[in-house]
Amino acid sequence: MLADVEVRSTPDIDLRLRNTALSSPDRVAIADSCRSVTWGELDRRVNRIARALLARGIALEDKVALLASNSVAYVELMLGILRAGACVVPLSTYTSPSICAAMVSDSGARLLFVSETYAAGILPLVDDMKLTASDIMRLDDATLDDFVSGVDDTPPSVSPSLDQGFNLIYSSGTTGTPKGILQSRGYRAREAELIENRYGLNQQTRTIISTPLCSNTTLFLLFTVLAAGGTAKVMEKFDVTGWLTLAETWRPTDIILVPVQYTRLLAHPDFARFDLSSLRNKFSTGAPLSAAVKLEILTRWPAGGLTEFYGMTEGGVACELRAHEHTGKLDTVGRPLANVDLRIIGEGKVLPRGEIGEIIGRSPSMMSGYHNREQATLDASWFDSEGRRFQRSGDIGWIDEDGFVHLLDRKKDVIISGGFNVYAVDLENVISQHRDVVEVAVVAAPSRNWGETPVACVILRNALEPEIIRQWANERLGKVQRIAKVVVFDELPRSPIGKVLKRELREQIAKKYGDTFS
Repeated sequence: MLADVEVRSTPDIDLRLRNTALSSPDRVAIADSCRSVTWGELDRRVNRIARALLARGIALEDKVALLASNSVAYVELMLGILRAGACVVPLSTYTSPSICAAMVSDSGARLLFVSETYAAGILPLVDDMKLTASDIMRLDDATLDDFVSGVDDTPPSVSPSLDQGFNLIYSSGTTGTPKGILQSRGYRAREAELIENRYGLNQQTRTIISTPLCSNTTLFLLFTVLAAGGTAKVMEKFDVTGWLTLAETWRPTDIILVPVQYTRLLAHPDFARFDLSSLRNKFSTGAPLSAAVKLEILTRWPAGGLTEFYGMTEGGVACELRAHEHTGKLDTVGRPLANVDLRIIGEGKVLPRGEIGEIIGRSPSMMSGYHNREQATLDASWFDSEGRRFQRSGDIGWIDEDGFVHLLDRKKDVIISGGFNVYAVDLENVISQHRDVVEVAVVAAPSRNWGETPVACVILRNALEPEIIRQWANERLGKVQRIAKVVVFDELPRSPIGKVLKRELREQIAKKYGDTFS
């Protein structure tokens, strides 16, 4: 494990949950469409789960995997795993069974809890997971009841340290086995404390969890709200009308959504009729929000402002843009969060403000490393002259004179056309201003003359000839930025958290058009 930054002690999240259960046992902690659970009930349930896991031989830092849709039972099981001193491995429900099995094997998980929906796909792969049939259990309310039946509901005698594993989250890789990102208990505790204090989360905080519980985006806010003693309402699956109805009736105070959720909510024909005035904070993360969408949110949905977080599951790199306070900086991802040392490097050296390079960062919340991948961990690290470790983001950007970070592209997604670097975000910001464009992603396509050339993949609001969009955009772009073609999609390929998969778009464009672009 690589040396990390020195940090002050922060209370473990599980300890904070116990304290809330003692002080407010009758307040609701979590709920879904089927049931709600008070803090006292949650505490006793989590104790039983932890003791049942320990009785199964689970020890400190053992891995326990989960493959299921969002539910109260999922949250209860995660908390029970943590109280047992073990490490949660949340598996993506959007990944193929074979990739899930590979992740279970790579993690070394001792147990797998799986819901009925996904059992048929994963159970035949028990040997690939290096488990036995008895190591796999169903995850639903009834089965969890049986699992803890007759188990003592007092706290187990387990004392995990803050440097031990909290969760092992696998990256959204599209080929091979994704990398497991190990976050410590201290990582989560410090992250929760920072956001809680900065944004005023407390026991009156109410949030709607509408993104998958297997994602870092979701866990980021869920554990912060629970650590603050607030209440979380869990949606099994996001749908626009359902979310708007729930937000109007349940009155959340703080929410987190990914960009595609914001655009779909705003596109609802009756959006303006819903009362969403209860919000104090609206957060966005998971993928960059275009300046145009930020402006639309601020204009049409002012309650709670809008704060965009830019970061990575690996930690180290983290920025915030309070868009409602910095309307002149909507084309940025904001300034680094407190305690984040963010820099731009090029050819291994730190670059001055205004110069373009790779974004790196260092903070108290950084991953312990990629699980079982020491070389990959080293490759994703940069060390300064004093030997301090920085996390490499793989993103290209620059810092302006006011300290705001401008995100340009993934390093691997930069379009090199005729020897010039073309950054997709510059083109996307222009194209997204067209009134008929709902969403746009620009990728590189092979070009006989230029090596690569930009192609815009768009979702349109109204039926329109793509060539009209192309000509409109090219009138506003520089010569080397000009779009070779606009391709219309009904939906763009996305990761489980809603991030557009540009790699898949590039493959589709190359397969369909080859090197026909001049």
